[in-house]
Formats: sequence, C-alpha cells, structure tokens
Amino acid sequence: MTLTELKYIVAVARAKHFGHAAEACFVAQPTLSVAIKKLEDELGVTLFERGGSEVSVTPLGAQIVAQAERVLEQTAAIKELAKQNKDPLAGPLRLGVIYTIGPYLLPPLVKNLIDTVPQMPLVLQENYTHKLLELLRQGELDAAIMALPLPDHGMSVQPLYDEPFIVAMPKSHPWAGRKEISAEDLKSETMLLLGAGHCFRDQVLEVCPEMARFSAPGNGMQRTFEGSSLETIRHMVASGIGLTVLPRASVADLQDPNGLLTYVPFLPPAPSRRVVIAWRKSFTRRAAIDAVVRAVGECHLPGVDMVTLEAAA
Repeated sequence: MTLTELKYIVAVARAKHFGHAAEACFVAQPTLSVAIKKLEDELGVTLFERGGSEVSVTPLGAQIVAQAERVLEQTAAIKELAKQNKDPLAGPLRLGVIYTIGPYLLPPLVKNLIDTVPQMPLVLQENYTHKLLELLRQGELDAAIMALPLPDHGMSVQPLYDEPFIVAMPKSHPWAGRKEISAEDLKSETMLLLGAGHCFRDQVLEVCPEMARFSAPGNGMQRTFEGSSLETIRHMVASGIGLTVLPRASVADLQDPNGLLTYVPFLPPAPSRRVVIAWRKSFTRRAAIDAVVRAVGECHLPGVDMVTLEAAA
C-alpha cells in the first residue's frame, strides 16, 4: 500500500469518475485504474462499484476512503512538523484563490508580500471553492482565500473582509442616473451571470433568485446569459446585452468618466459576501498565514470593509 494509491482512491471517491479523478491527480487514467486495482487485490476488497458513467463507493470502501483521507492529512502534517525548527516565513507558500477574487486581490497582495516577506514567495492557483478545499485536504495547498458560505470542510478559517455587491449597466441604460437599486428592480432586466461552479453565481442567485427561473418577460427575469469570467461579463454588459452584479473590489472607480459602464449600489442593506482565508488545522506555519492576513489588510481594496481581529473573534 502506498500513499499514492491512497491519494487515488480519495480522488475517485470525490469525483465518482475515474477519468476526472485521473485529471485531478495529473496522471493517465490507466495508471490510476491499475493502481486502484492493485490496492483492491492487496486488501482483498472491492472499493468501488464500476458501472455506467458514474462510479459509486462500496460501504466498506467508504470507510477505507475516510481513513485514507486522515492518513494523507497526517502525512502532510509530518512534512510540516519537519519545518517547525525552521523559519515559518522562509520558503514558498502555496495559496489558492477563487476566480472572482484572484484578479483583484492578487496584484496588490503579491506586491505587499514581496515588500514585507520576500523570503516567502507565493505559489498561486485559481480554482473553484470545492476544488481548493480538496487540494487543501490533500496537502497540495497550504491556504486558500474563498468566500462564505463554505461546504463542510474541517479547516481553520479567519475572516478577511466583507465585500458588497453592485450593479453594472451600460452608460446608456435608463437607470444610469440612479443613486441606488433594489434587487426587486432587476426582475424586469436581462441579466448576465457566471457559469455553474462559481460560488459568486450562487451568491448572486441568493440575492435575485428569479435569475435562475428563465422567466418570461413580465414575470420575473426576462432571460439570463452566462459568462466564463467577470471580465467577459463586463464586456458583454458594455456591449448592451444586459446588466450584471459584480463584487465591489472588481471596480476600481465607480465614477470613471471614460468607462463604458455605470455602477450603481444596492439599496441598504446591500447584499455582500465575506471573504476568508482557510488552512488545515495541522498546518504549522501559522506565522505565514498571519503574514498573508496582514498583507491583505494593506491592499486597500476599493469598497470593502476589513474585518478586525476583534470582530473576527
């Protein structure tokens, strides 16, 4: 039995698909399949029921997978314990960030960390929330910056800042002169959303659930379109296709006179999201996490409210 084989069975149990699990582990599917079959033969048990397009875990397999997850986490803890006598700020920090935060937080964050802890370069990865949590559990990431709510995760979490949402529209839109907009107003508009998998999409749908219903004109949202990134959606809005909801930090200047868009806040209380940093409870480089938290606090992101340590406690 090897740690690699344990990593493979955990990946298959989560993906419920050998091909997708192989992609997540960066190996060819035959390699993963052979390794899992070897482990099953060694243990004398069947871990997965194979049939159709989806793989299911056997009852005994579920218990073994759960134990494998604990073993992998403890293996990562052993590596981290070996670093305890070293400078926790020396060496790379593997940091994950969700797609709707990375483009706006990372430029100032990287600069701040270069200025304050140049001996701790960042190894960065943008991904979806569920994928970042999986990489954290597997020890492939040290920490990740995401938005609440998070699925059941078992991680240590520290709040960073609260970020309100705003509405973006073309400058020619009849509402461009408004000071504020209610979520109810958006029912009559064509709205643009991020595609499935983005947590920000889910947060926007909580604000305006009508967007998910593809309602006919006069009975909720006229129609929704999906984009692959906030910047793609921003360009679509500028071209006149519809309106969208954006996180505040994605807009440097609400009053940009040379831009193609107008940004209007929501009526208070404005919908918002809380951004946090998460890490494994067994991670021993707490000073590195604290350095990132301080650096985020010095980023001066537009329109966000930093969460003080007292508020976090």
